Amino acid sequence: MDTRFLGNSGFKVPVLGFGAGTFGGKGPLFSAWGNTDVAEARRLIEICLEAGVNLFDTADVYSDGASESILGAAIQGRRDEVILSTKISLRAGEGANDVGASRHHLIRAVDRALQRLGTDYIDLLQLHHFDAQTPVEQVMSTLDDLVRAGKLRYLGVSNYSGWQLMKSQAVADRYGYSRFVANQTYYSLVGRDYEWELMPLAQDQGVGAVVWSPLGWGRLTGKIRRGQPLPEGSRLHDTAGFAPPVEEERLYRIVDALDEVAAETGKSVPQIALNWLLRRPTVSSVLIGARNEEQLRQNLGAVGWSLSAEQVARLDDASRVTPPYPYYPYWNGMFSERTPAPV
Repeated sequence: MDTRFLGNSGFKVPVLGFGAGTFGGKGPLFSAWGNTDVAEARRLIEICLEAGVNLFDTADVYSDGASESILGAAIQGRRDEVILSTKISLRAGEGANDVGASRHHLIRAVDRALQRLGTDYIDLLQLHHFDAQTPVEQVMSTLDDLVRAGKLRYLGVSNYSGWQLMKSQAVADRYGYSRFVANQTYYSLVGRDYEWELMPLAQDQGVGAVVWSPLGWGRLTGKIRRGQPLPEGSRLHDTAGFAPPVEEERLYRIVDALDEVAAETGKSVPQIALNWLLRRPTVSSVLIGARNEEQLRQNLGAVGWSLSAEQVARLDDASRVTPPYPYYPYWNGMFSERTPAPV
C-alpha cells in the first residue's frame, strides 16, 4: 500500500483508509450504512492491516458513539499498528453545551472519544463542522492545548468552507498554535466542488485531503444504471435525503464513462472511481467503507494499477461541471495573460 504525506505534517498515511461509519448500526442514517459488531470489525481490520491499510476513521456521532467503541475494542492490543482518526463538534448529547467547538465541549468530547477508543491519544482529530458561535482564537488555542497535552497529534477539519479554513490557519500562524494539516472532504466523480476553492487552498496551505464518500454516497457502486430503478438493498432508498444532490443525467453520463473504462481495464466501476481520485492533486488518503469482507476486498483492488491518461481525460470530461463565479472566468480562460480581468 502506497503512503503519502498528510499535508505538510511530515506524517505519512496510506492512500486508502477505512471509514468505520458502518460500525454500530444505530439511528436512521447509520443503520442504513451497516451494523458491524466487534467480531466482524476485528475481521475487517485484520484484512485492512494485511493490505497495508492502517488508517481508521470514525466520529463521536457515528451510531451515538458506538462506532468509536467498537473500533476501540477491535484494535485492542494493536494500538501501535494503527492510525486513529475521529471527529467531534456535531451535537453529541442533549445538553446545551454538547455541541460546537467551545473550550468546554472540545475538551470533554476529546476525553470521551479517548475513553470509547480505549487509547490515550488520537492521531488525527478533525472538527466535524465550523462553529460560527465560538471565536476562532478560542478554538485554535484549545486544540493547541490538547496537542501539547499529548492527547492529539495532528489536527484537521471537515465540511469547512475555504474562508473558514483559511481564517483558522491565519489565527494559528498569528499565535503560534498547531495548524490544520487535513481536510476530510466530500469528493468524487459526481461531487467535484472541492476543486473550486478548497483544493487550491490545500495546495497553498499544505492541507491534505482525506476523502469521504468517494463513491458519491453509493451512486458509483456499479449498481445504478440509466433507465433502471434503484436496486434492492441500495442504501440510497433510506439515505438519499442526506446525500449531496446530483443531477440525474450527469450521473448517468458518468456511469456510462465508467462502464466503458471498466470494459477496457477489467476493473470494477468502484475501483475505477477510487483510482481516479488517487490521481487528483492534494489527496492524501481516500476512505473506503464496507459492510462485509467481500465489499472491502473489492475496494482494496483500487490500488496497484493506474488509469491511462486518456481514460482519466474521458472521466474528467464526463464528470465536468461549470464552476460558479468567480472561478468560471479562470476555468474558461477569460482571465488569461492576454485578457486582463475586468474591474
